Amino acid sequence: MRIAQATLGLATVAALAALGWSALADPPRPGAALLAASLWTALCTAGVVFFRAGMLADVLCRGPAGARGVALTFDDGPDPEHTPRVLDLLDRFGARAAFFVIGRKAEQHPELVRAIARRGHALGIHGYAHDRLMSLRWPGAVRRDLERALGAVQGATGERPRMFRPPVGPLSQSMARVLRRFGLRVVGWSVRGLDGRRGARPERVVRRVVPRLRHGAIVLLHDAAEYGDREPAGVQALPEILAAVARAGLGFARVDQWLEVGGADAQRLPETGLKRSE
Repeated sequence: MRIAQATLGLATVAALAALGWSALADPPRPGAALLAASLWTALCTAGVVFFRAGMLADVLCRGPAGARGVALTFDDGPDPEHTPRVLDLLDRFGARAAFFVIGRKAEQHPELVRAIARRGHALGIHGYAHDRLMSLRWPGAVRRDLERALGAVQGATGERPRMFRPPVGPLSQSMARVLRRFGLRVVGWSVRGLDGRRGARPERVVRRVVPRLRHGAIVLLHDAAEYGDREPAGVQALPEILAAVARAGLGFARVDQWLEVGGADAQRLPETGLKRSE
């Protein structure tokens, strides 16, 4: 169990003990009860907002010890114009990546989902509707959203995804329960290009990403805008990012390979990075 999850468990026990003591004290101590409840609520809120800490579920944010290569990941696709361009660029450099697709877009463009898988890339889900308030939803609403997203990808490829990236990041207890039920693993990032924002510029994306490239890095980029057909800055920045990985001799890895070896507790990995194709 991760330290963050153990911390939450201990904090829950401590909060319950404090509530019991304040109720049984003579006289009762409502102030102590309020303080305990407030501190526990603050800790839970931090677990939701800072989901990469892994307080509510295990989250893969970087490769395990000894991991080789850089794992490129793309969110918010597929897009009929931009996703094929990304796929072509990845092919030029012999790179394999992971695409966290939005379910409704996968339904609209199943041929692109099949192309992603056929060209050797991994598929995960990013929700069906990219619900920015998913962390506030009841388990039933989360389950229906993820079921539709899983069905869209499985219907296109015949394979059921096993990776999930929360829309805009937050991860709640309700989401964690549903993810465990579906056997989905949460994938975060260690390098974020911030390329999906309106007004983002390719040169700024390059300056954010390239200095942070190293073995075991998980890079978050976008192959589509969340809404509309705007081209994310990361698509324009991708050639320079790929070239930087090749120049550094880091190679490329698929993030799902790192899930298979047990996350941060894995043994040292063999050399698995893919080199640039000539």
